[in-house]
Amino acid sequence: MRARAFTQDDADVFCLPEHIDGEVASFCELLRRVYARFGFQEFVVGFSTRPEAREGSDALWDEAEATLAAAARAAGLEFRLQPGEGAFYGPKLKFILKDQDGREWQCGTIQLDFVLPERLDAEVVEASGAQVRPVMIHQAVLGSIERFMAILLEHHRGNLPFWVVPEQIVVAPVSVGQLEYARAAAEIFHAASLRCVIDEANETLSRRIVAAHDKGIPIFVTVGPNETSAGTVTIRERGGERSVRGLSDATEWLKAMNA
Repeated sequence: MRARAFTQDDADVFCLPEHIDGEVASFCELLRRVYARFGFQEFVVGFSTRPEAREGSDALWDEAEATLAAAARAAGLEFRLQPGEGAFYGPKLKFILKDQDGREWQCGTIQLDFVLPERLDAEVVEASGAQVRPVMIHQAVLGSIERFMAILLEHHRGNLPFWVVPEQIVVAPVSVGQLEYARAAAEIFHAASLRCVIDEANETLSRRIVAAHDKGIPIFVTVGPNETSAGTVTIRERGGERSVRGLSDATEWLKAMNA
């Protein structure tokens, strides 16, 4: 899980002290929604306090730590202390995901920074018209995007959620006689923003099902003579469930899974 290089979804927010609680709460709500969408319903929160090597006075750190702890509690978070693990400029909350094997991975962070606005000599004009020093909030939901993808693959055993998997649907004609209908079905799926491929391999249907499963493609669509004449498709889901649907009904059903 150690990347040679990584891309981070980092954001820096300048705000006034009275906005800190709201900013932390809105970030936590975003983080909950994003993690749940990827299949992580729970997370652990660590509260990292001042490190040995740091900028700013003890009084400034006392204020920053107390303010961030209060904002975290106001956002409904329970956290465990991680003494000395803060950044040199301020305390942080670390959001730790657990995968299916119970392993913990730190992903999101939010850090309260009273130091860098001072060093930058940053000022904002508040409602009264006075120029005041803002505070700075550093935040990331996923952290390293490359590392998060590795965690996601581990957590789902390679079977990614339908909406994020690179290839979502395989359409397989039973024989060459259904190839035209299979291509028409694939075009309808594509038009609905579904990622679809056609399996025209000269193999048995069972072999093509196994190949799609091995690639982690969650939906296998079969079109044979019956489906072609009736305007339907037979859908096999990742878990083996099967259903026969009209082509338009199947498209709407798949679009709902992709939402």
